[in-house]
Amino acid sequence: MDYYSKQISRLIEELSGLPGIGNKSAQRLAFHILNMPVDRVNRLSDTIREARENIRYCKTCFTLTDSEECPICSNPARNHKQIMVVENTRDLAAYEKTGQYDGVYHVLHGAISPMLGIGPGDIKLKELIKRLEGDVDEVIIATNSSLEGETTAMYISKLVKPTGIRVSRIASGVPVGGDLEYIDEVTLLRALEGRVEL
Repeated sequence: MDYYSKQISRLIEELSGLPGIGNKSAQRLAFHILNMPVDRVNRLSDTIREARENIRYCKTCFTLTDSEECPICSNPARNHKQIMVVENTRDLAAYEKTGQYDGVYHVLHGAISPMLGIGPGDIKLKELIKRLEGDVDEVIIATNSSLEGETTAMYISKLVKPTGIRVSRIASGVPVGGDLEYIDEVTLLRALEGRVEL
């Protein structure tokens, strides 16, 4: 039996389709939105639509940005000879919060996972190898400490080592099975400083 009108039910259904939002949270959000002033609702919906239409991959590192190149890649003060490889944009943001890394990034948008049918061709590895044709001194592999992250790290290491570019892996301190986006800045910084050559 439906408790709400068709439009309210549809709004709850759409919101509950978002990651981490269950039915109860979706109901709370729906009623909050319905009680917001119309101009705020319009601003929210416009912002969502504009973000979806204008945000794309950075042409260099493949993070999400609203311009051709992200602020990190376009910053001449960054060390463009040092590339940190991360699984997603949230991991990049986690490292940026430390304020201690001055290199650039490469976002893979995933990790190798044969169980899920994700191979090397399904993530941004070809693009990473292309970047290494430029002037690069070090690749820091900062994938998650999961089976998929470790598999991806080993695969990247095997690809990069023959080029003569230094390859390192972030140190432990990041718990095995932990996602970088949920780790505090001090732990991330220790992991970065204690990285080891592969």
